[in-house]
Amino acid sequence: MKEQSKSHSFIFPKTPTGVDGLDEITEGGFPQGRPTLICGGAGCGKTLLSMQFLIKGITDYNEPGVFMSFEEPSDDLTLNVKSLGFDLEQLKADKKLIVDHVRVERSEIEEAGEYDLDGLFIRLGYAIDSIKAKRVVLDTVESLFSGLDNQAILRAELRRLFHWLKTKGVTAIITGERGDATLTRQGLEEYVSDCVIVLDHRVIEQVSTRRLRIVKYRGSTHGTNEYPFLIDADGISVLPITSLKLDNEVSSDIIPTGIPGLNDMFERGGFYRGGNILVSGTAGTAKTTIASYFAYQQCEKNEKVVYFAFEESPQQLVRNMKSIGLDLEKHVKNGNLHIHSSRPSLNGLELHLLTCRKLIKEIQPTTIIIDPISNLITVGSPHEVRSMLVRLIDMLKGENITAMFTSLNKQTDSIRPDLAEESVSSLVDTWITVRDMEGIGERNRGIFIVKSRGMGHSNQVREFIISTKGIELLDIELGPLGILTGTARKSHMFTKTMSDIKLQNEINRKDREIERKRKVLEANIEALKNEFESAEEELSILKATEELQEKLTSKKNK
Repeated sequence: MKEQSKSHSFIFPKTPTGVDGLDEITEGGFPQGRPTLICGGAGCGKTLLSMQFLIKGITDYNEPGVFMSFEEPSDDLTLNVKSLGFDLEQLKADKKLIVDHVRVERSEIEEAGEYDLDGLFIRLGYAIDSIKAKRVVLDTVESLFSGLDNQAILRAELRRLFHWLKTKGVTAIITGERGDATLTRQGLEEYVSDCVIVLDHRVIEQVSTRRLRIVKYRGSTHGTNEYPFLIDADGISVLPITSLKLDNEVSSDIIPTGIPGLNDMFERGGFYRGGNILVSGTAGTAKTTIASYFAYQQCEKNEKVVYFAFEESPQQLVRNMKSIGLDLEKHVKNGNLHIHSSRPSLNGLELHLLTCRKLIKEIQPTTIIIDPISNLITVGSPHEVRSMLVRLIDMLKGENITAMFTSLNKQTDSIRPDLAEESVSSLVDTWITVRDMEGIGERNRGIFIVKSRGMGHSNQVREFIISTKGIELLDIELGPLGILTGTARKSHMFTKTMSDIKLQNEINRKDREIERKRKVLEANIEALKNEFESAEEELSILKATEELQEKLTSKKNK
């Protein structure tokens, strides 16, 4: 039992690749001190990936490297990678990198059993020892054996090459062209390599996409799916498919929506930080405006926001929002708001996802807005769109980034939701719908909350208006047939106001009538009081007169 636990605790030594995302897929990098085969068709990125592996090893891990090319001369290779910011001349001057071009001519190859790689081993060994290289690239192996038809000699020399690299203790990359029925032209390299990676460059419906797949990795677990990768000014970036574990951190902090009336519709006054919000609706229902309010609210708190706009340029978005009182331009200038605008057809789904990931790493925002996700449907199949959106949400949740998506719904009679809405509605934490509420000859906007996980929320449909002062949610007005909007609402309010005025006038009239009656009553009471006092006074006089007479009579009798 103890021996078993020890074997499980063994950590396979690996060399970091320096390629963004690839270390995550390989769970640490390429096998240390062993050869890795990278194969693929022309233009798929084999040479660039290999060169990035060497350069990142030098700059990030202080591991010198040797690049031996059998196709491109050193000057051409230096010029080709310079556009990506790789300065090979400086690295060579610092004695950290050796780039060697070996010319192999078919006419010089003898097949009488005398062909071997001893000369290559001497040349490569000298280069490794001179700078104490830890990383080696051979690009490409087909050129080395291009004129050799004897399969027995070819296989023997290939085995010698891989064995020699292992004995030197260097982490090596060998690139190879794809074969017809095998991964490589010879069909042997994939068997003697400890790690095999296949690069693919495909075009689907006029959209170009590059993908990477780890075919095998001896002694290590690894990702087995196809992973999209992007080549841009910073080199190669690889995107993992998705997180299999739902173990991301959650927050109880509340973020206001930016719209006062909408805040009141949530029990706690906004969204949970790190949550995902979907705002769906038909065209013209103010989805972009709601998203811009949310972005503005975050920027006002000095938080960074990345806004992906698939329909408007940054200048157009800033101008349109200024008409309703939102000054996004000031936040663009101070760096809190970054607007990334492009057409969905510019790249495939994976490249949009990689661009998003790259901007997150570069800007480190707390909030992401994608407006709208429904436009991505034009560049992928339903399955690809769902897969992309799941990966996107997993990535954002893993980074604890608050995300708001807008989705355009088509104006149809079908009760079936649109693809984008259907794909993410079950994944998002909060779902807000904005819609048209048509009345007699007019169209009004309404908003309601479909769901909000972990928080109580209003079940009412609130009408809202947009003016130069921004968005304003109106109070609920109920009529005989339900909620009133637009002109019906105004008419009802006018009728209600007139009714209130009439009622108040009637109340005032009644008050005046009662006041008059009160005064008459008080006058009558005063008259009766005076009459009573007069009678009482007369009675007193009569009593006094009677008493006086009695006294006089009494005196006479005496």
